[in-house]
Amino acid sequence: MVLAKIHSGSFRVLLIFKCKIMKNLYCGIDISKDFLDYAFCWDVDKKILNTSKVENSIKGIKELIKVLAKEADGAALWVCFEHTGNYGLLLAHLLEVHNVKFSMVPSLDIIKSSGLTRGKSDPVDARRIALYIATNAYKLTPTVLPSAEILKIKNLLSIRNHYVKTRTQFKNALKSLQLAGKNCDLKMEIRTYEKEILRFDGLIKKIESQILGIIKSNELVLKNYNKICQIIGVGPLTAASFIVVTNNFTAFENPRKFSCYSGIAPFEYSSGTSVKGRTKTSHYRNKEMKSMLFHAANTAINNDMQLRTYYNRKLAEGKHKMTVINAVACKIIYRVFAVVKRDEPFVKFSI
Repeated sequence: MVLAKIHSGSFRVLLIFKCKIMKNLYCGIDISKDFLDYAFCWDVDKKILNTSKVENSIKGIKELIKVLAKEADGAALWVCFEHTGNYGLLLAHLLEVHNVKFSMVPSLDIIKSSGLTRGKSDPVDARRIALYIATNAYKLTPTVLPSAEILKIKNLLSIRNHYVKTRTQFKNALKSLQLAGKNCDLKMEIRTYEKEILRFDGLIKKIESQILGIIKSNELVLKNYNKICQIIGVGPLTAASFIVVTNNFTAFENPRKFSCYSGIAPFEYSSGTSVKGRTKTSHYRNKEMKSMLFHAANTAINNDMQLRTYYNRKLAEGKHKMTVINAVACKIIYRVFAVVKRDEPFVKFSI
């Protein structure tokens, strides 16, 4: 409270101004399969208030939400936790339902920002996350969960990847058995492997059909999906992955940031006059997305005259093959974002 006294002749005016400093309460949560360890921190002094834990269940999370409301006592509240996949999905869902602002951040961000640390435990990690959000809140944005359709597509894509890897293992083992079968009788075992491969073929086709059905059920997703699939080199699965990773093109502001996330954007590596490394992409990337983009780039080089001409020209200039493929993948990303953000169809140019 600030008091200001003003004397004017026989009049004295008392002006009272009430100033209330708005404080922000931050909560860091360390997620494990069975428990949620949490710690509180005010933005003013960044002093950890307390650390406790609840069960990672509906009952435990609702209890945590009550504790959050009590600790905040009307102050602005912001919760932060690592992006741990399905282990943190229930927490994120219930926080969103109860209108509690939260941010899911990559664990690497928290590790890199913590500096030199010694020791590790769940309560310690919760305190570190609380300090992280209190220090870096100015550059973070609240997380918005994807729709139920996009979450289901994401999980179906994960299941499909697992099926594909398992089918590949059976195919490789089958080749080995067929070679061994020339020296001994392995017909029954070979037939068993062949049946398993056919079974996984059916499972993969079923998953792909489910994904397409979900996409068709959502008008906004279907609109972007159809536009992406028109781009040469981008197939149905790559288009679905674009929609999942970008949360239907709401999670990334521009194609440059998505290129960084996918490990496509090159960065300079130099320091002073002694360190002059070659420009290269970062190893912090979404490996599956980069692999898909490279497949898309190879397909586009074979079927798109414009990109094939670009590819051949760069090779003639002495560029490394993989560097040029990386550049083509980057062009595909820019094409995808262009047709979505500008709401325009892809136009194939002939040379």
